[in-house]
Amino acid sequence: MSLGDEQHGYGGTGQTRTRLPEGDPYGGARRTARSSSRSLVTVVGVVVLLIAAIAFANRGGDDSATDGTTAADAAKPETTATSPTGVAPVRTGSGGIPTGFAHDQQGAESAAANYAVALGSDGMFNAARRHEIVQAIADPRALDRLQSGFDADYSAAFLKKIGLNNDGGTPPGTTFVNRTLPAGTKSTSFTSTAATVEVWCNGLFGLAGEDSTNPVTSGWFTVTIKLNWTGGDWKVLETSQKTGPTPVTGDNPISGAEEIGKAVKEFGGFTYAR
Repeated sequence: MSLGDEQHGYGGTGQTRTRLPEGDPYGGARRTARSSSRSLVTVVGVVVLLIAAIAFANRGGDDSATDGTTAADAAKPETTATSPTGVAPVRTGSGGIPTGFAHDQQGAESAAANYAVALGSDGMFNAARRHEIVQAIADPRALDRLQSGFDADYSAAFLKKIGLNNDGGTPPGTTFVNRTLPAGTKSTSFTSTAATVEVWCNGLFGLAGEDSTNPVTSGWFTVTIKLNWTGGDWKVLETSQKTGPTPVTGDNPISGAEEIGKAVKEFGGFTYAR
């Protein structure tokens, strides 16, 4: 099964929504005055510990380090603290899809995350762009098989069913949304020449527009990508997809179609590297 098989299923049949009971979700008794006094004792305790910690840090009256830096300077995080941990940075390759992943497990996971984004993008609904994406990420031995499989998935009948034109275009006054957002990766097998990586994703799918009968919904799914090391990079041999794991939906108010369409146009995606 290819990645496109379930793209139209975000938030659709077979999924149920879990709602917590109103009021106290844990069914506990209301707090009493005694619990308030306990809270006060806790706060006082925290303040005392904080004062003690400050006194300990300033003990000796000299905040200079032996190398001439102050204690405040030493406490500052290094500039590399938020840098990616990957062995080597990836480059932007064909059609804006990252290439040049490290020849190790982290590189395979980074490749899988980026390929899941590409295969779960709105570009897959246009034949020319779809061919460009698949050619950029597929192992040469699997190219024809993957290409024909995706072409069959994104048939004219399927495009019509979700409200798009035959070329993947949108009706007037609407914005098509299909975006995949990786939440994490997991290698289930790895060697120097082959890897299987699961990518846990959140996805947005639908048509943003006042008259849309297919509004934008979100869903959770896991994409499994089999990779092969060839030509100095990780390339796709096979993909599959399953629903979940799915967390409980939050209480955020639902945004209107105009706000969703504007957000999709204004907020770009990311290159995923570890």
